[in-house]
Amino acid sequence: MRKILIAILLIIVLWGCSSNRINKDLPVEKKMELGNQYFQQQNYRKAIPYFTDVAFERNSIYTAEAQLKLADCYYNQEKYADALFEYKEFIRLFPDYEAIDKAYFRIGVCYFEQSLPAHYDQTETNQALDAFQTYLEKFPQGSRRQAAIDYIQKCNYKLLEKKYQNGRIYYKIYDYSSALLYLNEIIELGNTNELDKMSLYYAARIYLERENLPQAEITLKKMQTKYPEAGETKKIAELYDDKVAETE
Repeated sequence: MRKILIAILLIIVLWGCSSNRINKDLPVEKKMELGNQYFQQQNYRKAIPYFTDVAFERNSIYTAEAQLKLADCYYNQEKYADALFEYKEFIRLFPDYEAIDKAYFRIGVCYFEQSLPAHYDQTETNQALDAFQTYLEKFPQGSRRQAAIDYIQKCNYKLLEKKYQNGRIYYKIYDYSSALLYLNEIIELGNTNELDKMSLYYAARIYLERENLPQAEITLKKMQTKYPEAGETKKIAELYDDKVAETE
């Protein structure tokens, strides 16, 4: 029985491997046709070997299209590291191709999708930001212009989240000077959002704990103007009143 199971497993493995093989003797036009058929069916796993084979035929009229479709296959499977490599290859090999703008844009998306949550290293977020800015510089009227701008805003917000997380960590370990460096950088932007509110909140707490009442009052007034109903604003107001009462 055990031998039968092993034999069945071997057959399955061999069949799986052979299912991705293609006939190398097929004309390049036929390979491209089959690759496109699988691509249209969203069967990207089966399309990849055909596009890969055509892309290696550097003298074919289909080479550029195959290279781009190969990158698209990985992208549509959310295999962003592989897609990133293939889009970069496409730009390197075919810088004047008509659909080159898509490759530049999707490089940014690939970096962004690989970026880590805000409290971790943000190398990929910065790379995504650079990629989208490059796209806008090269294609200021491109069809993906607004999408690139939206991604840039997402990147910037994520980088601000990182600064806020840094400030909050320094606050928790009582390194108030370092905390304020990060928190004030967010506050000075003048935004009205969750990061701004929480940065004001922790900055106010630091000023109160340092008994810097003038700066605490300034920060509290900003909170009352921008976030009058927020629980954080009411909490700081209570703490401020208590500190004032202690000094009288």
